[in-house]
Amino acid sequence: MPEKEQQEFLKEKDKIQIQKHFEALQNPVTLVFFTQETECQFCKETRTILTEVAQLSPKISLEINDFQKDAQKAQEYSIDKIPAIAVIRTEDGRHIDPGVRFYGIPSGYEFTPLILAILAVSQGTTRLKDTTKEKIKGITKDVSIQVFTTLTCPYCSQAVSTAHQLAVESDHITAAMVESVEFPHLAQKYHVMAVPKIVINETASFEGALPEDRFTDEVLKAVSDS
Repeated sequence: MPEKEQQEFLKEKDKIQIQKHFEALQNPVTLVFFTQETECQFCKETRTILTEVAQLSPKISLEINDFQKDAQKAQEYSIDKIPAIAVIRTEDGRHIDPGVRFYGIPSGYEFTPLILAILAVSQGTTRLKDTTKEKIKGITKDVSIQVFTTLTCPYCSQAVSTAHQLAVESDHITAAMVESVEFPHLAQKYHVMAVPKIVINETASFEGALPEDRFTDEVLKAVSDS
């Protein structure tokens, strides 16, 4: 109902906690949001979440784009479905796109990965192990990681965050959360029977929230096999 849709997403205690996390922000971050509220099931709710998050730090801004009217901007960020979020850093006056994407509402268990992605993109670095960072330095081909999730999956957030951190650390990796229920045609295409399901470069895949080392090894294996 209209009244429900206008309710705030974040409770006051959550806002205070997130603001403390955002004290670690370094470079400004823009949440580049693509929407089309007349035809998109969760676009309005996603906009509410992003608006509230952006209000929690002066270093976060929200840019709202219409998926159809701003088609050129969507193409620039390789956005092909909505709701979509690209997390972009501004550093030394330049806009830097580390390839961190969310497709679908970042709610439920997927809200935490949004906060972690903002922090990682702002800082331009992650908490990945040094051994992991060293491993992915050898990647010279473009790698696309899609992490299929559901809002009720408690293990999906770990997989999403790992993928996003890899994207922040490597210029060759892009990583996207894809909410399976909102994009059933993709869930069917990639045979998503359980989540998280991770699809690498369209051809390789695995299931489960693997530890960082094994997740990275699966990515490297997919790259070497392609």
